[in-house]
Amino acid sequence: MPAEKAHLLLVAACALIDPDGRVLIAQRPEGKAFAGQWEFPGGKVEPGEYPEAAVVRELREELGVEPCERCLQPFAFASHPLEDGRHLLMPLYVCRKWDGFPDPKEGQQIAWVKPRDLSRYALLPADIPLAAELRDRL
Repeated sequence: MPAEKAHLLLVAACALIDPDGRVLIAQRPEGKAFAGQWEFPGGKVEPGEYPEAAVVRELREELGVEPCERCLQPFAFASHPLEDGRHLLMPLYVCRKWDGFPDPKEGQQIAWVKPRDLSRYALLPADIPLAAELRDRL
């Protein structure tokens, strides 16, 4: 599809990394698209919102944690075509400092996973190259 006709979906995600070097991933709950697959927490960037603010908002809503916005480090991004003709652009941030303990608020399961073990999970297609970057660079 020509670039001038592409509909871009901007989503921001975060790899929370604990002191043991494990990354938090969440399993999409029943009733949502791609139920059962794993992803880095985050969500759509709302109109007028910048990606870092979206990450903070989404982690607060989804997991009940308050990430340190100035501690969000841009890490990598995914660019992935979607089946409906849109195109996903997803920056991934790394965060090592937040307040609170992750507590799933939307019925999702969570797991703390070593980067080398992320490939053992059924990740969403756009998250697969991000997981490889985490594995190779952390």
